[in-house]
Amino acid sequence: MGLAITQVDSFTDTPFRGNPAAICLLPEPQSDSWMQLVAREMNLSETAFLLRRSDGSFDLRWFTPAVEVDLCGHATLASAHVLWEEAHLPPDQPARFHTRSGLLEAVKKNPWIQMDFPANPPKQIDRFPALEAALGVTARYTGQSRFDFLLELASEDEVRSVQPDFAALRAAPARGVIVTSRSSQPEYDFVSRFFAPGAGIDEDPVTGSAHCCLAPFWSQRLGRDELTGFQASTRGGYVRTKCLGDRVLLCGQAVTVLRSELV
Repeated sequence: MGLAITQVDSFTDTPFRGNPAAICLLPEPQSDSWMQLVAREMNLSETAFLLRRSDGSFDLRWFTPAVEVDLCGHATLASAHVLWEEAHLPPDQPARFHTRSGLLEAVKKNPWIQMDFPANPPKQIDRFPALEAALGVTARYTGQSRFDFLLELASEDEVRSVQPDFAALRAAPARGVIVTSRSSQPEYDFVSRFFAPGAGIDEDPVTGSAHCCLAPFWSQRLGRDELTGFQASTRGGYVRTKCLGDRVLLCGQAVTVLRSELV
């Protein structure tokens, strides 16, 4: 019998929207090179590998088709969804993950999944003309978090209209670039898009880890701890956020779309 791989669309309740992730529950440890090859074969923004510990928690690692990453929200959401849906955990038991970014926890709040992640607020930096040129924008604010650059634009229309020069963006000295603005729609508070061509992902459909930066950024500006963001990629997806000091709660939904077997 082969190794099961489940594909889940995260931050959506609708198949073929949100951000797809492949989830592989390992019966035993595998090499980094093998996991990277599987992620390249799956060719999704992230493939997650889970290995159960004796205490019922899991080691969790995330790979793009090109590199291993330190933090990934949508594949963590998808991992928790698979553990509960396939009865690896009872629905009332939190999913606990040991990762490169410390211990992460997810709890089931039907129909939502709530994840507890480290906050990653940006620090303002000087304008970055080469980055603005690569995006074709003029930024109101330029910041940098642990992983990414963040550029605030004047309007939602500007965010939706960005057409990056991906070759130029690959030179940016960060994992990726977030563009964001206040929302013009009443159902969400801010919009964003995320580009990471240097990590093998030109545009990520919905990026949970980017909201660890976006949530504190917009919480400070809007004066509220609880906000809803919409990531305006072609697939699109919603992320509910709540700032709690140096942590951010990220809430999303997930739907399984494909079960396969690696032979």
